[in-house]
Amino acid sequence: MARRNIELPQEQVELLEKYCQLLWQWNEKLNLTRHTDFDKFVERDLVDSLAIARYLAEGETILDVGTGGGVPGIVLAIVREDLGVVLCESVGKKAKAVAEITEGLGINTPVIQGRAEHILAEQPFDTLVIRAVARMRKLLQWFDPHWSSIGRLLLLKGPAWVEERGEARHFGLMKKLALRKLTSYPMPGSEGESVLLQICRKEKLDSYPTQPVWDMQ
Repeated sequence: MARRNIELPQEQVELLEKYCQLLWQWNEKLNLTRHTDFDKFVERDLVDSLAIARYLAEGETILDVGTGGGVPGIVLAIVREDLGVVLCESVGKKAKAVAEITEGLGINTPVIQGRAEHILAEQPFDTLVIRAVARMRKLLQWFDPHWSSIGRLLLLKGPAWVEERGEARHFGLMKKLALRKLTSYPMPGSEGESVLLQICRKEKLDSYPTQPVWDMQ
């Protein structure tokens, strides 16, 4: 983590290491992650998760949509104990695996098997965090009926995000929404960059900060 200038409390580092071990054990049975050594985990999963963590206010309720192996939701729950994080996964086997991982870590992070749209019909969230799930157009189509239950979306995207934004606009999905690029940083092993995007209703745009509100302690 020193190579990426990441300094976290020792108890968090130990919990992240334990998470990786549990994740990799499950990965031998299920395809949960491609990052199967700690350096890759740090360079991709941890860096992405910390980018999101910096823009989350204290005490926010978070839904990790399509959590897969638990990134970024489990990492957020470890480094930001003040957050109310819920993990959502539609694939039953993955949801069960992630639930056992959270139990093994001893963290209070509920895992719900099902689609995010169904969860939003029952429970609102301040922020939905979404990484490597679907193109922007598809995401906005899914969540269009549910903005009364959503404060904002935080999306991690690669260089194709501009093309995805254009596609979403073409289909009229951005008319009532505002998109803001919060931060970007180099993507390891590539000339491209990772980008953190915020999407919310236009009238709520000024409710959210343009600069990080949290940093590593």
